[in-house]
Amino acid sequence: MEILSLDNLVTLGMLVLLQAVLGFDNLLYISLESKRAPLHQRATVRRLGIGIAVFLRIALLLVLMKMVQYFQDPMFGINIPKVIASEFNFHSLIVLLGGVFILYTATKEIMHMLSVPDLEHEARKPSSAAKVIFIIVAMNLVFSFDSILSAMALSDVYWIMATAILAGGALMIWLSDRVATFLEKNRMYEVLGLFILMVVGIMLLTEGGHLAHLKLFGHEIVPMSKATFYFIITVLVLTDVVQTRYKKKLVHLQRGEVV
Repeated sequence: MEILSLDNLVTLGMLVLLQAVLGFDNLLYISLESKRAPLHQRATVRRLGIGIAVFLRIALLLVLMKMVQYFQDPMFGINIPKVIASEFNFHSLIVLLGGVFILYTATKEIMHMLSVPDLEHEARKPSSAAKVIFIIVAMNLVFSFDSILSAMALSDVYWIMATAILAGGALMIWLSDRVATFLEKNRMYEVLGLFILMVVGIMLLTEGGHLAHLKLFGHEIVPMSKATFYFIITVLVLTDVVQTRYKKKLVHLQRGEVV
């Protein structure tokens, strides 16, 4: 059957892999954001938030296939000679707002960690489950623009792209509890996760600026490449691992123990 041709199956496999790779930063955000919900509702919040977002992604995919040009058409521009030049469209605005929100969230969480005197007994009023789900769904849709447009570049067959989105969503639901549990048991990695989110926010800002043809003081904003993004993440992770092991050695040394 044509629908199950080898080319379609290979494309489906590539798209599932693409969804998994691009879903990493999204999954990290969901795991950290879900901590705002009441403890007994966090797992439900993660699953429900991802589930709703997946079905909205499929609807967004259908809309983008029909109206992709509308999202790319300029809406308005800001032009101040020698200072700023831009042509904003709907796509660029969504990506820019998502980047700003992620940077705000990560910075606020880092400042909270520094201001709380006792992390073991910190008192923090949880947000409602509905509010956290709404934020997760909204941010999931921001992340989905790049993954959907990347999928459209590889295929124009709706069922292949929709299946890849469903597979990616199922994988995220399966991993969400595991990632959240790992961060809960290893709270020192929360800082690493928040700085990774800051890099994600910067990547979204550069991507949004590029989509808006933004120039600041005559310099064009260029998007951060995926290779650069993953290189920075690798450096952050390696730095954290080395620093943690070195700190353990110093503790042993201060205690007079042989490492």
